[in-house]
Amino acid sequence: MVPVATLPAAAILMGIGYWIDPNGWGANSALAAFLIKAGAAIIDNMSVLFAIGVAYGMSKDKDGAAALSGFVGFLVVTTLLSPGAVAQIQGIDPSAVPAAFAKINNQFVGILVGIVSAEIYNRFSAVELHKALAFFSGKRLVPILTSFAGIFIAFILMYIWPAVYGGLVNFGEGIQGMGEVGAGIYAFFNRLLIPVGLHHALNSVFWFDVAGINDIPNFLGGAKSIAEGVATPGVTGMYQAGFFPIMMFGLPGAALAMYHTSKAKNKEKVASIMIAAGFASFFTGVTEPLEFAFMFLAPALYVVHAALAGLSVYIAASMQWIAGFGFSAGLVDMVLSTRNPLAVNWYMLIVQGLVFFGLYYAIFRTVIIKFNLKTPGREDDDEEEGSVAVGSAETGELAKQYLKALGGHGNLENIDACITRLRLTLKDSSLANEKTLKALGAMGVVKLGSNNLQVILGPLAEIVAGEMKKIPVSEDLSSVKLP
Repeated sequence: MVPVATLPAAAILMGIGYWIDPNGWGANSALAAFLIKAGAAIIDNMSVLFAIGVAYGMSKDKDGAAALSGFVGFLVVTTLLSPGAVAQIQGIDPSAVPAAFAKINNQFVGILVGIVSAEIYNRFSAVELHKALAFFSGKRLVPILTSFAGIFIAFILMYIWPAVYGGLVNFGEGIQGMGEVGAGIYAFFNRLLIPVGLHHALNSVFWFDVAGINDIPNFLGGAKSIAEGVATPGVTGMYQAGFFPIMMFGLPGAALAMYHTSKAKNKEKVASIMIAAGFASFFTGVTEPLEFAFMFLAPALYVVHAALAGLSVYIAASMQWIAGFGFSAGLVDMVLSTRNPLAVNWYMLIVQGLVFFGLYYAIFRTVIIKFNLKTPGREDDDEEEGSVAVGSAETGELAKQYLKALGGHGNLENIDACITRLRLTLKDSSLANEKTLKALGAMGVVKLGSNNLQVILGPLAEIVAGEMKKIPVSEDLSSVKLP
């Protein structure tokens, strides 16, 4: 999520630029050109931003040395695998170099290099060399090791990348060839993969230039993309547009249904959760706080949500109601995209959204009542104590509560966070009290393997993770009160 977090900057810069000059993409306004070019500087370099951002984000202490290593590794790999270098290394004619190497500068390679760089940093950043080489000890050693790892990666990819790239392209083209139906299928699996965070891997195929689709950058390119022949009005943006009715209207409708079906004594508490989560979904397109409020409590209902998302994307693509985003399908991105020449009949997405608000409300309310689903505020009496957040309002104290509920510093090998989740590695996962975590405000707890745990907190996750890291290992948590 670190590199993805740069996209809103690009969206804002390019969105304002297109508001000023929607048809000339800067040709008629120096200010518009300035803003559009500034945004394009981010979009056009997403592959290296993934290498740097993933390396930084997955490093154990978010250190700049990890980010530098990601950059170094990416330069080594992409340079060695450039068409000219491949021709020279393999001793073949440049025209005989597989076309896959012309696309080596992509997000897939950036993510791969970033992961390897972070792993090298986490393993070797504390190594102490002999005194004669002491200058290169610790964090200074990491970029050196990463450069050698880059050579190894490049050697392997030189032989397997054409097959990997061909597979990705065939997959993308297969879905793309299905047109609107393919867009709907993509959206369905996009939602289904959210519980384990693997939707980002799927998104990279359709939203970026892994398989030649590149939906987000091509959309943000506007008139320039049209002129270059990489974008088509009514088509480019089809993997984004249908999410607006879901995130801005559908999920808030589900939130209203969950509030209305909650027990009378819990309505006030449920309302506070649903209003905050619904507003986040509508305004920014951040849906995880709301989705995690019911995906584990009512899995069947979550599958219905995924199916409705697929239907929405299919309808928008079929009708060529198009808008795009730089971050997510919320109100902010919709407003910014309205002057983009690739935004076709974008206002109809609002009409579609109102329909989906009613659909979500009616379906969620009917299914919850008919099958007596234990959505927030409907838990059995012996479970209700842990159904609503009762943690401290002060972030530092809340971090101590979470730390204690997870078994203390002694049980935590690694503390990390993305936009909405604490990502933790535990020595003994049985010491983590899931009921207490939910009572503190966690919307979900995901166990990955025997020692990895994700605690869904919403936008507060990164702040809580930072506060947890600040708590001294020696601090006594026995006086910290838990619900």
